[in-house]
Amino acid sequence: MRIQSYEVEHLDAIIRLSLRAWEPVFNSVQQAMDNDIYRAFYPEHWRISQQKAVEDVCTAVNIKVWIARVFEHPKVNKEGYIAGFIAVNLHPEDKIGEIQMVAVDPDFQGRGIGSALTKFAMNWMKKAGMSLVMVETGGDLGHAPARHTYEKAGFELLPIARYFKKL
Repeated sequence: MRIQSYEVEHLDAIIRLSLRAWEPVFNSVQQAMDNDIYRAFYPEHWRISQQKAVEDVCTAVNIKVWIARVFEHPKVNKEGYIAGFIAVNLHPEDKIGEIQMVAVDPDFQGRGIGSALTKFAMNWMKKAGMSLVMVETGGDLGHAPARHTYEKAGFELLPIARYFKKL
């Protein structure tokens, strides 16, 4: 596997892999939420809002994005296959680095790619002068693999309650 900086020509591959990776997550979120609240969050479809969120993160000038390429898999050609990505935002005033997004193609999950991307990003943030790293994820079953990755990397959970009510 090789981690490299994002280029605009990677966007379509990142969108495809992230939508595949997040499908079970959004199914889990939908099961965990009231249907009216879920529809308020995603009035058209979660895929539309997530594609826009990925596009926004990848094109933002203040966010750094990297991809993970793999070279040993039936899907792979000589250029490799984009199997995952990570997006980071720095908050220098607080010396906090924030992991905005991480996704790994379902065909490559469980092989340490998410962990490698997380470690790579944390090292980059430390070199950039950050003293704290933050990431948010869901507490539902669909986000369990993400929580596992972050806990394995040494993140500690700050219990936060976030409530919603449809008006």
